[in-house]
Amino acid sequence: MKQILAITLSASLLALAVPAAASEKCYADYKAKQDNPLRLHYGVMQLNGGCDTSSARSEVAARLSREGWVLLNVLSVFGKDGLKERKDSAGRYFLRF
Repeated sequence: MKQILAITLSASLLALAVPAAASEKCYADYKAKQDNPLRLHYGVMQLNGGCDTSSARSEVAARLSREGWVLLNVLSVFGKDGLKERKDSAGRYFLRF
């Protein structure tokens, strides 16, 4: 009986831990442009998909293109601990898209 209780408790704790890890927020910083006239910007975007550079490229490019921007480069992918240091540099493009 104690073993069943221990197994059930362990499984419950594991089930709670997985969604917490999956819900960690992920962000990307990027450079983008518009033509006619040429405009450039550096921005930070929260990602909804995968937390890797390849997934970020696809998601960032798609979201930027809806507003007429072209992605030049995804510089990095990071967690919420990297937001503060990038906020001033991103200015009005901080979490805009």
